[in-house]
Amino acid sequence: MKVHDGSSSFEQPRSAVVTSGTFDGVHIGHKKILKRLIEIARQKGGETVVVTFWPHPRLVLKPDNNSLRLLSTFEEKVRIFEELGIDHVVRVPFTKEFSQLSSDEFIRKVLVDKIGTRHLVIGYDHRFGKNREGSFEYLSQNADKYGFQVEEIPRQDVDHVGVSSTKIRYALEEGDIFTANEYLGRPYQIKGEVVKGDQLGRSWGFPTANLKIPEQYKLIPKDGIFACRVQWQQKRYDGMMYIGTRPTINGMQRNIEVNIFNFDHEIYGEMLTVDFVGQIRSDMKYENVELLKAQLFVDREDAIKILASHPWL
Repeated sequence: MKVHDGSSSFEQPRSAVVTSGTFDGVHIGHKKILKRLIEIARQKGGETVVVTFWPHPRLVLKPDNNSLRLLSTFEEKVRIFEELGIDHVVRVPFTKEFSQLSSDEFIRKVLVDKIGTRHLVIGYDHRFGKNREGSFEYLSQNADKYGFQVEEIPRQDVDHVGVSSTKIRYALEEGDIFTANEYLGRPYQIKGEVVKGDQLGRSWGFPTANLKIPEQYKLIPKDGIFACRVQWQQKRYDGMMYIGTRPTINGMQRNIEVNIFNFDHEIYGEMLTVDFVGQIRSDMKYENVELLKAQLFVDREDAIKILASHPWL
């Protein structure tokens, strides 16, 4: 797969089968569109092209609203596109100036002139251009003018899975990992750098890797204890993750810590990838540290049970 930073250097394939959108999370609804994209490309002997916008439009158009958290970084989206078998990903820099393009300008300047679209696939109710004025009806009426065919994934084909990026965000914010993972079609994932903490967990027999997530916009699930799996240097481990302010010891800041089972390596400064498998419990304050320590043993047993019932994908 080739990733193109902008459309100016994109070399048009013989027959470009295209879709466009933000694709945050690349969930199972998105995958229906991408699967159809691949089917058409195979039928026509063409190549698949995903046109996606980065940064996310809402981060640009509403920069003072810090409430939006995204399910995936651009790099994570690219990895999933590649796993699905997409040929090209075109990253269109989203700016306020770009947001002012009308639907006709977007179609002509990007989809036709730059990408050379021959077949366009969109999800139902997908809109684009300034004020989201472009629609499937508009595309259908003007397809001959633009020189490409257009296909809309029917509402019933998408609605029956009942999924959206918004629903997944809500599930994660409620700690409902099982629902989020079902909608994503894979475990929700974060990636962070291991930084030094106060090593309290180590003194309790539960050493943790404290993670710093580089992207401030990345959604972190609700505070609590989670069964998880950890990837480090192409090796995979079971574990449990804590997210919270450590109220039992009067912590002041939110921490993200993972206790990796059967692991004994110094990994400060290295990157870990963590897959969330299920929530064990919510964060809570205990009367004393001894009660918290005792609970950690229970948490570990619960994590082992959850992980045993959810094999590696």
